[in-house]
Amino acid sequence: MQVTRNKILAVVGVIGLVLYFVSVWWSIEPDPIKPASQQTDSGKLIVGYATTTSLITTMETLLDKPGGWLSNDIMPPSVMMDNMPAFEFGALEQVRDLALIMRKEFSRSQSQSSADSDLLAAHSKLNIDNTSWLVPSAEGEYRDAIKLLKLYRAKISDADNNNAQFYARADNLNEWLKEVQKRLGSMSQNLSASVGQERLNTDLAGDISARQSTPGLTSNEVKTSWWKIDDVFYESRGSAWALLNFMRAIEVDFADVLEKKNAEVSLRQIIRELEATQQTVWSPLVLNGNGFGLVANHSLVMANYISRANAAVIDLTNLLSQG
Repeated sequence: MQVTRNKILAVVGVIGLVLYFVSVWWSIEPDPIKPASQQTDSGKLIVGYATTTSLITTMETLLDKPGGWLSNDIMPPSVMMDNMPAFEFGALEQVRDLALIMRKEFSRSQSQSSADSDLLAAHSKLNIDNTSWLVPSAEGEYRDAIKLLKLYRAKISDADNNNAQFYARADNLNEWLKEVQKRLGSMSQNLSASVGQERLNTDLAGDISARQSTPGLTSNEVKTSWWKIDDVFYESRGSAWALLNFMRAIEVDFADVLEKKNAEVSLRQIIRELEATQQTVWSPLVLNGNGFGLVANHSLVMANYISRANAAVIDLTNLLSQG
C-alpha cells in the first residue's frame, strides 16, 4: 500500500513539474515586430501596407506563439497562468483601438464617406470577449478578422482597385494618437497605484461651469491589490509591445507627413521609450517595493517609460496640429 502511494505521489510530482516547465515556456513573450513594406510596379511604397500588415502580424503572433491564445483556456497549465493572458489582453486593446481608427479614419476620405466593409467586419470580430472559448471561440473570430484585414490589404495593394483606400494624413494620424494618449494615461495611473496614493479629484478642472451626474469625493485612496500587481504590469507590457509594433509601421506609412511637420524625431522618441518597456525582466516575481525603498518596484519603472512615451505622443500631436 505504501509503495502504491509513493508511486502516485511520484507521478503527481512529475506531472506538476512538466506542467510548470510548460507554463514557463508558454510565458515567453514575443519579440517586437519589424515593419513590412511593399512597393508598386513603379517603385512607390504602398501607403497603408505597413500599418495593415503590422496589425495582422501582431494578431497572428499572439495566436501562434507557444501555447497559442491562452486567455480563454480552461485546462492546466494555462488556466493557472495569469501573466501571459494579461499580456494578450493589453495587446488586444491596442489592436482594437487601431482597427477602430482604421475603420473610422484611415480608410475614409471625409466624414460623409462610407466605411470599408472588410474593416467594419474585422473590427466587430476583434471585439469578441477574449475569454470566450465555446462557440464562437475567441481564436476563431480573431482569425476571421485577420482574413478580412488581408482582404483589405490586398485591395489597397491593387492599383486598379479604387474601392479601398488608406489615407496617410496628419489629421487622421492625430485621431489615433488621441486614443493612444488615453490608453497610455490610464496605464500610467494603474501602474502608479501599485504603491498606493491619495489622488485629488480633477474631473471638472478647467471649466467652472462643468457638472457631473453624481457628487464626487475631493480625494480618494487608490491602491492596486497585491494579487493584481503582476496582472497590471503584464497588461501594460503587452499593450506597449503592440503599440511599439504599430508605431514602427506608422513611421513607414506616414513618412512624408512626419517629414513635412519635422516630427520624425518625436516619433522615434516614442519608439525608444516603448522599446525600453520590453527589456528583459530578470526577477522571477514582479516586485512591489516602495518608491525609495530597499526593494525594487517594477510597476513604477514601467510607469516611468509609459509616461515618457505619453509625453512624446502629446508633443507629436501638437506638431501634427500645427499648420
